[in-house]
Order: sequence, then C-alpha cells, then structure tokens
Amino acid sequence: MVAHSSSHGAAAHSSAPHSVSAHGSTPRSTSSTSARSTASTSARSSEAAPTSFEQILLHTALFEHVSAEDARQLLPYLQRKTFAKGEYIFHEGDEDTNMYIIEHGRIKLTRESYDQRVQLLSIWGAGEIAGEIPVFDPHGGPRTASAVSMVHNTTTLSLTSEVLFSWLGEHPRVAVNMLQVLANRLRKNNVRISELVFMDVPARLAKTLLDLAKRFGEPSVQGLVVPHDLTQEELAQLVGTSRETVNKALMDFTNRGWITREGRTIIIYQPGNLILRARH
Repeated sequence: MVAHSSSHGAAAHSSAPHSVSAHGSTPRSTSSTSARSTASTSARSSEAAPTSFEQILLHTALFEHVSAEDARQLLPYLQRKTFAKGEYIFHEGDEDTNMYIIEHGRIKLTRESYDQRVQLLSIWGAGEIAGEIPVFDPHGGPRTASAVSMVHNTTTLSLTSEVLFSWLGEHPRVAVNMLQVLANRLRKNNVRISELVFMDVPARLAKTLLDLAKRFGEPSVQGLVVPHDLTQEELAQLVGTSRETVNKALMDFTNRGWITREGRTIIIYQPGNLILRARH
C-alpha cells in the first residue's frame, strides 16, 4: 500500500476555501500496519459500488486501466479543494510536486513573460489532469505555468508524488499506461507546433472550436453549444494569433452560417464545414 506523505497533496494556493480528504479526514499513521489495514479494507470492499472519487480516478486517462480495488488504495490520500472563479490552483514558480485531477469545473494553464504579458497555454476540464510534470520530474525545477479556475466551484483532487510513486511500485503495469498517456500528450504538443507552422489562422481556429466542442459542447435544438468562457484575447492565444486576426476569422465563419456567437459561448451550426476548413 502507498506510504503516507506529510504534505497530503496540499494545493500550492493554501487560501482555497474548502479542503478535505476523500474520506473526510487525513490519514494519521504511516506505519506498515496501517498500510496493511488499509489494503485489507480495500480487499474486503472490492465488491462495493464505486464511490464518486473512484469514478473520477477510473475515468481519468492516467488511471483508466486501474481496477476499482487498486484505485481504492489511493482514496485516503486524495485532497479535495474547491476554488472560486479566477482563483489560482497553483502558481508558476511553485516548487510543490502535486498532481491535480479536476473533479468539477474547468481550469486554464497560463504563463507570464518577464514584462507581465500572460499567455494562455491550454484548458482542462472535468476528468482531466493538470500539473503532472513536477510529479514525474520532481528535480526538474519549479512549475513552468500557473493554473487558474475558469468557473465558480471548480473542484480538484490532488495527490503527492511520494504517494503516487509508492503506489506505482506495487502496480508497475499502471506506470506503463501512464507513460503512454504522457507520450500522447507530447505527441499532441508536437502536432500543435506543426499546426502553428503549416496551418493558416482560419484552419487553426476551426480545429480549436471543434476541440472545444468535443470536450465541452452541449447539443441543443439550435446546434452544438460551446460555452468556452474565454475572452477574445484568450481565444486568440489558444489559436496562436492576434485578437484582430481571430475576430476576422470568426466573422467569416459567422457570415458563412457555420457558427454564431453569444457572449463567451459559440453555437456551431455546421460542424462538417469546420472539419473541412480545419483540413485545408
């Protein structure tokens, strides 16, 4: 069973309003007896219905091949925190080694330049993981990005590197699965770099809208409703262009009848045309 860490996966932003462990309290003992007891309890309850925390773990890419029984061993070490819109989950430069699973809501990863300009790097939603780099590279330096809650009541579950690696020592097959997931992220980053070089702005915008629709879209009688919660400047940063250029492309899509805009929500009427535009 995993060894207990004194940090309990606490978030870097200690002022978060709510913080409880997955079982309502933090495990107190680090002894091998306690570990064996926890493992025994997990084995006895292996036929029980999965808890909401188990469901989150089992539907997260890094843990999707983990059995419910094995996932239960991590539950006492998950630290749950809820954040208001605009609140930081962690800051660029922090030196913690926690990994964050998004239980509810949405966060954005940003990076700040020396002259205080902010660049949006990516968006992550429920069931996805953020801040995993320091966990797998604990000696690689401080965090290279900040994570900010995009909506009210964004809830995360954090896990320390010490607990995770202790658990992985008993589940080496899961470590292989995690390497595959991390390799997939690296592959996507390489594709994104290629798109910035070879695709024009309308194509990148079409692909960005389709990606947001796939992850956050909600079908309606009007079309596919995509509440992206981004300013036009942030959307431009996600596409990798200026606000003026992305606005011009959005107007073109609107005039063609492919989409319409309602504040920070986009309704997609013709996803097929966006797919075609993303390919050219």
